[in-house]
Amino acid sequence: MRDSRLDPLFAEATVLPGVGPKVAKALARLLGAGPAGGPPRVVDLLFHAPTGAIDRRSRPKIADLVAGEVATVEVEVERHQPPRSARGPHRVVVADETGAMSLVFFKAHGPYIERLLPVGEKRWVSGMPELFDGSFQIVHPPHVVDAEGLAKLPPVEPTYPLVEGLSHHLVAKFARAALERLAELPEWQDDAFREQRRFPGFAAALAALHFPQSPLDVSSEGVALTRLAYDELLANQLALQLVRAHMRRGSGRAVVGDGRLSRKIEAALPFSLTGAQTRAVAAIREDLAAPRRMLRLLQGDVGSGKTVVALLASATAIEAGRQAALMAPTEILARQHLATLQPLAEAAGIRLAVLTGREKGRERVALLERLAAGDVDLLVGTHALFSDDVVFHDLALAIVDEQHKFGVRQRLALASKGAAVDVMVMTATPIPRTLVLTAFGDMDSSALDEKPPGRTPIDTRLVGLERLDETIAAIGRAVASGARVYWVCPLVEQSETLDVAAAEDRFGALAEVFPGKVGLVHGRMKGADKDAAVAQFVSGETPILVATTVIEVGVNVPEATIMVIEHAERFGLAQLHQLRGRVGRGAGRSTCLLLWKGPLGDTAKARLETLRDTEDGFVIAEKDLELRGEGEVLGSRQSGAAVFRLARIEAHGDLVRAAHDDAGLILARDPNLTSPRGEALRLLLHLFERDAAVRLLRAG
Repeated sequence: MRDSRLDPLFAEATVLPGVGPKVAKALARLLGAGPAGGPPRVVDLLFHAPTGAIDRRSRPKIADLVAGEVATVEVEVERHQPPRSARGPHRVVVADETGAMSLVFFKAHGPYIERLLPVGEKRWVSGMPELFDGSFQIVHPPHVVDAEGLAKLPPVEPTYPLVEGLSHHLVAKFARAALERLAELPEWQDDAFREQRRFPGFAAALAALHFPQSPLDVSSEGVALTRLAYDELLANQLALQLVRAHMRRGSGRAVVGDGRLSRKIEAALPFSLTGAQTRAVAAIREDLAAPRRMLRLLQGDVGSGKTVVALLASATAIEAGRQAALMAPTEILARQHLATLQPLAEAAGIRLAVLTGREKGRERVALLERLAAGDVDLLVGTHALFSDDVVFHDLALAIVDEQHKFGVRQRLALASKGAAVDVMVMTATPIPRTLVLTAFGDMDSSALDEKPPGRTPIDTRLVGLERLDETIAAIGRAVASGARVYWVCPLVEQSETLDVAAAEDRFGALAEVFPGKVGLVHGRMKGADKDAAVAQFVSGETPILVATTVIEVGVNVPEATIMVIEHAERFGLAQLHQLRGRVGRGAGRSTCLLLWKGPLGDTAKARLETLRDTEDGFVIAEKDLELRGEGEVLGSRQSGAAVFRLARIEAHGDLVRAAHDDAGLILARDPNLTSPRGEALRLLLHLFERDAAVRLLRAG
């Protein structure tokens, strides 16, 4: 149960003055839906942080105005100049003792402007002056007020992210109304830490954000936003560590293998394990052998050999007479894992099976019977592994691939398929050190930062789309000499709003040039059709495969040596790196062509140049965080969407370690959060909607 003091904040935003049905719809577009797709709430407005501020404190004379700098000027109204034509502006000439300027209103209602600015009266005008024909003018000044109105005008006006139908003034008004519903809450931050950082109280920090007295109050460096960011990061770390404590509560089962299967797998490998792989396998075996449950993140760059590490970890569980499961986010990836693991599993005598949505009827029933009887050692699959009818004989190890596409709840669901199941999650997108803590603070982590021997560097080039014909001709020459080519497009079919090539259109165009040699794969195709297209590409029957980002992870064709990414400027950096990693997997020299269409913005240009200059996924991840923010780096979210509402990892990254350590100390001293500070921290968890963590506390 949430503390009743927080109830006013979780009411629908329509309880605020001025928020009717029409405004509520605009707020829903701005703030997103509440939980379970419900309407936005008061707390959503409270945590909708300004991204800047207009400073209206400057009060110069007309002669001292600077073009492009917001100013608030006291003037006397001299005369009105109504428009000479229907499209012309209504001009008002105003002056002070140092000079004159014009106020300009387009599509204006003359009588209203005359009432707003009566001739002979003094008014305060606030806006951004610009020079026109050698004189200053302000077009549509945001504020025209008398002396009484000036007293009510905020000297610093916060500016918010907006959607159509809302203004900065309206959002600020609603946020301030939301602030009035905030009850007095106990302090949950450590007093010494708060004093050292000069943090204001929680309510004072929110007030500074929505009633700023200087632009610093809304900046990432200001103490108000920094305090609130730390609150959010602490809530996140507490929640993650409570999940870890819950998973480890109740001792694990020691899993100790004898090495017989692992030795057979290593003997069957065409290469030796890298140092990073050897270290990761040793850490995993140590975790498995311990009497507590394992929770480990394995992150590795494209082609660093995570699948082999996963198989060796599974082998340890199987050697101990138990079972392992490997869950992937897509069917293509699950079946790719199956293809990679099959020969190695056969060499070691491991009984391997696959379960996706495609296995149905008798085939599925027979597989589930074998699984429950213990006749399947390692089960590879998709979300289908969560199904209630999937029962393991004795599951020891659950491996979740591409972790960012699954939530903590799904991780727990797979872990609940056995008694004291050890959990390992893998990601092929290297994650910056700061984000490892924010997203995976509940886990130990291993990084595969070396590539297996024999991998050749990929030659990455930036090519303007105006050279498309040259590129197609070069592809033709490469195919004639036996090369295989991926051609990736951003959309499945032509969009009316985005000038991007669609996979189906590109497939049609290339099929005309290279008849019978082009295949197509996209997410809307049936599984069997996708498999057939990939199989024809693998065999070389169709040496060109046109695809959407469905091939981003998991497709492993060592013979493919050319990757063409059309409209590369529209992809995120991590995604480009993933796509490029589909080539360079064999001994042949590989090339990646990034086809871009100008004009390029600074961010897009920096992305493409970073990719051209380095293949190190860990360097790329740090650059991605710098350019795009944490939402994109953690994947599977829309570009620019943030993981946090108040914390900005690019600016507040240094606070993550402090929050991680603070959370660890809190839970070591007060594991059930029952002390006075613990009770206050429960409020914090509810405020930032980490309610699941509070439920784990109650579950013991």
